Amino acid sequence: MYAIFGSAGNPDAFYEAGYKASVDMPAWLGKQKLTAYEYQCSRGVHIKEETAREIGSQAAKYGIKLSIHAPYFISLATEDEKITANTQNHFIKSLEVARWMGADRIVFHMGGPGKQTRTAAMQRVKHAFSAVLELMEQRGFTGINLCPETMGKQNQLGSLEEVIDICSMSKWVTPTVDFGHLHAVSGGQYITESEFESVFDIIGEKLGAEVAKQLHIHFSRIEFTKGGEKRHWTFADDFGPPHQPLITLCAKRGFTPRVICESAGTQAIDAKAMQELYLSLVNTK
Repeated sequence: MYAIFGSAGNPDAFYEAGYKASVDMPAWLGKQKLTAYEYQCSRGVHIKEETAREIGSQAAKYGIKLSIHAPYFISLATEDEKITANTQNHFIKSLEVARWMGADRIVFHMGGPGKQTRTAAMQRVKHAFSAVLELMEQRGFTGINLCPETMGKQNQLGSLEEVIDICSMSKWVTPTVDFGHLHAVSGGQYITESEFESVFDIIGEKLGAEVAKQLHIHFSRIEFTKGGEKRHWTFADDFGPPHQPLITLCAKRGFTPRVICESAGTQAIDAKAMQELYLSLVNTK
């Protein structure tokens, strides 16, 4: 088993090649010899069942593993009952689309703490998320992993510790580690092999070695301020974190993550660069 690499959404090169619809992405990724695609529902779940099933069919044909990014509107720490209800609906609609497509992972953001302390906000997150997990069971959506993401801004919930905390609530909840976000929120850390390794090791210790081995990863170069994330960039731009230490570590330790590249427009090109480095390292062992 090997690590797999792919694109968050549709990159510029896809459109420049004359394509317009996401149903064509699996075939296009197949031509690039990439094998992962994260479909973006970040602005809301609007895709029709027929289209979702066609994307899933094409993904199966070209050997593409599918994940979905759930809406940014999810807010698990909210004190507003209407937003809580909407948050549950965003999860259920995302799970329904995942089932249509055959996607096995749904990435989501927990939301912000508002005026609460982080401790109080996380208590509210866990209460609201337990209701989501109950709904998930009741509606038969088990088998699809919900994947809370590490976040890049100081005022967002989603530190590595907070993500691990809610991942301990169910075997159907596993982390998405965004190393660009960790780099931004830590003021420039996560640039050395040992810093990357520390993330895998703590996840392995808290959630199990297999979860760490098959981690869902987001990666991009990123610009940040003292508040954290400002903007995603590309591998051609002079920002961190570097991908080489992460890829070297994965090859060395036998980790086989699904790495979704979130570069600004060059997701496929930069995913391909990571894949080529990874394969060059594992093939020389």
